[in-house]
Amino acid sequence: MATLGDLGVGAAINILSAFLFFVVFAILRLQPFNDRVYFPKWYFKGLRESPTHSGAFVRKFVNLDFRSYIRFLNWMPAALKMPEPELIDHAGLDSAVYLRIYLIGLKIFVPIAFLAWAVLVPVNWTNSTLDLAKLANVTSSDIDKLSISNVPAKSQRFWSHIVMAYIFTFWTCYVLLKEYETVAKMRLHFLATEQRRPDQFTVLVRNVPPDADESTSELVEHFFLVNHPDHYLTHQVVYNANKLAKLVKKRKKMQNWLVYYRNKVSRSKNSIRPLMKTGFLGLWGTKVDAIEYYETEIEKLSNDIAEEKERVANDSESIMPAAFVSFKTRWGAAVCAQTQQSRDPTIWLTDWAPEPRDVYWPNLAIPYVSLSVKRLIMGVAFFFLTFFFMIPIAIVQSFASLEGIEKAAPFLKPIVEMKFIKSVIAGFLPGIALKLFLIFLPTILMIMAKFEGFTSKSSLERRAASRYYLFSFVNVFLGSIIAGTAFEQLDTFIHQSATEIPKTIGVAIPMKATFFVTYIMVDGWAGIAAEILMLKPLIIFHLKNFFLVKTDKDREEAMDPGSIGFNTGEPRIQLYFLLGLVYATVTPALLPFIIIFFGLAYVVFRHQIINVYNQEYESAAAFWPDVHGRVVSALIISQLLLFGLLSTKEAAQSTPFLIALPVLTIWFYRYCKGRFEPAFVTYPLQEAMMKDTLERAKEPNLNLKGYLQSAYVHPVFRDCDDDEDNESIDKGENESVIVPTKRHSRRNTPVPSRMTGGSSPSLPDVVEDYAQP
Repeated sequence: MATLGDLGVGAAINILSAFLFFVVFAILRLQPFNDRVYFPKWYFKGLRESPTHSGAFVRKFVNLDFRSYIRFLNWMPAALKMPEPELIDHAGLDSAVYLRIYLIGLKIFVPIAFLAWAVLVPVNWTNSTLDLAKLANVTSSDIDKLSISNVPAKSQRFWSHIVMAYIFTFWTCYVLLKEYETVAKMRLHFLATEQRRPDQFTVLVRNVPPDADESTSELVEHFFLVNHPDHYLTHQVVYNANKLAKLVKKRKKMQNWLVYYRNKVSRSKNSIRPLMKTGFLGLWGTKVDAIEYYETEIEKLSNDIAEEKERVANDSESIMPAAFVSFKTRWGAAVCAQTQQSRDPTIWLTDWAPEPRDVYWPNLAIPYVSLSVKRLIMGVAFFFLTFFFMIPIAIVQSFASLEGIEKAAPFLKPIVEMKFIKSVIAGFLPGIALKLFLIFLPTILMIMAKFEGFTSKSSLERRAASRYYLFSFVNVFLGSIIAGTAFEQLDTFIHQSATEIPKTIGVAIPMKATFFVTYIMVDGWAGIAAEILMLKPLIIFHLKNFFLVKTDKDREEAMDPGSIGFNTGEPRIQLYFLLGLVYATVTPALLPFIIIFFGLAYVVFRHQIINVYNQEYESAAAFWPDVHGRVVSALIISQLLLFGLLSTKEAAQSTPFLIALPVLTIWFYRYCKGRFEPAFVTYPLQEAMMKDTLERAKEPNLNLKGYLQSAYVHPVFRDCDDDEDNESIDKGENESVIVPTKRHSRRNTPVPSRMTGGSSPSLPDVVEDYAQP
């Protein structure tokens, strides 16, 4: 069990690491050759140019102004200066609301920490329950005397913990209520004031029923001409272009290698042609001229791409039973997206289309009927992943309790008892070991989300985030408590009666706060400081810039840092909410460490959002209901754990008063869900009509069809050949010409293939065909 001295050593190591990261960052960001790494967002906006200096050649690479190094922390106040409305214009609503999650942590835990240290810490400290002479079968340390474990059983002092639990719950709910209201207003205001976007007029239609007489495109068009005659404008069918996308990606990789070898020749003084082996990873095979080899491979791939592009354009099997359908007005799109289109609720499924940047195109080719099976498979796989990960968690916990190791393996005692080694292992190693175990988890969860078939990047990240949080709750939180407690009290479990085991666990659970303190310091202090250093993007940029960059477009791709990573950042924040709410009444000593994390992370990520991250999409804070729900779930978990803990303390008179807390919290969640969540899942028709009316008044001659017609064309058709247009694809199924219906019941029906400004169809036989499934 880590002592105060061990935690002090761990804190010193992490504080020193964080300080060194900040100093190195302050030096690196001032160098002209790193400017594109630490300020790429301003380059993408065209508001920043590469710094150049006249005079010595070295000044183009090194900043020689020593006065700038003195103010090495001036980036912190600079990150806080930008007002929130300007931040929304600069980075988008998603990024601004993401930062508000850190502010919520400060709003909740700063007052809670003040009250807990003023009331609960004295109540816990002024007892002697954990005197080892009286309770020799429980492993503990001096820091645990600040926790509820130091309060004797049946004590009247537990009333103070119950009263504080009510105060903490009411304060947390109050902050969440105000924040939910604020974010909902921000979202509605953002939707009302943002510029025109294709997704405002477009819905994604899935599970289009097959028809022997008409193609998917004709079927979609006729259906919406009949059922939305006054508002339907155009549509774009979904192609299965996954094979074509792989070919394009492979050719791009080959082109990068070709550029690399050409640059290598141009930089070489003797102009020797580079050679390479054609085997796996260039490790074996025949030696050939590298430039000629890649030129030949690129030519072959170009021919394959042209053939595949032609096949996709002309093969009906490449057209999926899905389409992006666009309307003349936002009102028409809102009606379609939020209503049932057919008597059969399993066909003609409509939902708001993601914005074009947000579409995850590979999953659009997945048949809708297979999605349920895929999600069932991934649900089972996630269960086993979560379950089997308990094994390394248990191993990690063995490092968290050195005294327990000494009892189980006495031969390690001479090494463990070395003061400095003991302090480092107990105060630093457990947190870093657990952090290392979780490195590959986000990638695995994102692969699982993609397999499940979600059609937008935002939904993929939200799905991965929800599972990351569940995984963290089961393994990092519950796993650390259960596995760690079992290991620490192993000898006690063996030699005591079964009726005493729950009491021992009840006493031992608060003691795991020392492990979580080490984890917070590693992940929330040093980890956040390492985030701003961006060591990996820095190295990758300079490698690409030296070997591969040939054009301005190549340089933009090399310096693009990507988005903020909601699927990893938000679950990490939620784990800190969980730890803070659980241990607020149990071990208040943990709260200052969490407050430091929220404050530091807010400043760091505000700087990163302003200067670095380039958000791939804009969902208008659609993730907020998930954030709110997870904080409320953490609150309920803290109440249930406190209830169980007090029951082991035999506080029969006071414990029943906790029963009302989960009930009130669930009622609060249902109230917020009914009051505010509709703003995040639906679009009010009143808002849509107001925006349509305003736009018609400002732009009466707007060519909306021209604006929307190619908005949802698969990007691979634009990227596969910059020298060719996409005429074949646009004409293949979507050309604005009159196509007669192939249905016998409609041979004489004058229904056009496109909405060209003519009257909508109204013949009875047409209506009859499409009014029924």
